[in-house]
Amino acid sequence: MAEYNRMELMICLAARYLEDGSTVVVGTGAPCAAAMLAQRTVAPNIMILFEAGGIGPLLPSMPISVGDSRTFYRAFAASTMSEIMSTCQRGMVDYTFLGGAQIDMYGNINSTLIGEDYDRPRVRFPGSGGANDLASFCWRIMMITPQNRMRFTNKIDFITSPGYLTGRGAREKAGLPADCGPHKIITDLVVMGFEEESKRMQVESIHPGITREDIIENTDFELLWAPEIENSAPPTDEELEILRRDVDPLRYIIGRA
Repeated sequence: MAEYNRMELMICLAARYLEDGSTVVVGTGAPCAAAMLAQRTVAPNIMILFEAGGIGPLLPSMPISVGDSRTFYRAFAASTMSEIMSTCQRGMVDYTFLGGAQIDMYGNINSTLIGEDYDRPRVRFPGSGGANDLASFCWRIMMITPQNRMRFTNKIDFITSPGYLTGRGAREKAGLPADCGPHKIITDLVVMGFEEESKRMQVESIHPGITREDIIENTDFELLWAPEIENSAPPTDEELEILRRDVDPLRYIIGRA
């Protein structure tokens, strides 16, 4: 088996969760790499959508933005942002990948600011873009992100994109669709899902060479643990070859590890 880095592991694991025939809205970076890898392996009939309007492209190489011309290559349609968002609102998108500076135990995401004063934060981030819409209306939210205590924090400074808010039933009380929300968090340490009753984050799979102590040390809140913890299967030689040769040959993404 070939050697791999943590970014390659996260991308390969994320790709395996995308079923053939499913729909997924992605941005650039690791989520796009995961969707491209899935399209070339486990999900040849996946429908990839980009916020700028590309619907169903057969991505020839890694795009550098959601409006890159490659996101329309051999696509079903070159539509608009409003078309993509309305498609999500109609309940027609299975997955989306989101990222942020902070995430809490319920999967709420902060990509707005760090600090208690909104007008004078310690750090200002770009904000939602379309992330709030995607988190509100896509059926299953996934993240690919490094794991540390600053990012996986007990109390986030601002909720930019809703997870399960305060727990089971809270999304519905806020007027969001039922039966949708955070699904899988793929980090450089583990894969986490959400416990059904509490809607709190729980460890489901641990990566090779990682211990429970590593996970606890890099998480600011108390994690739940699934009844049966799996070992994350490392990337196969085929996955790595496709990822390195076809998906990201210039190592824009996999070179970040």
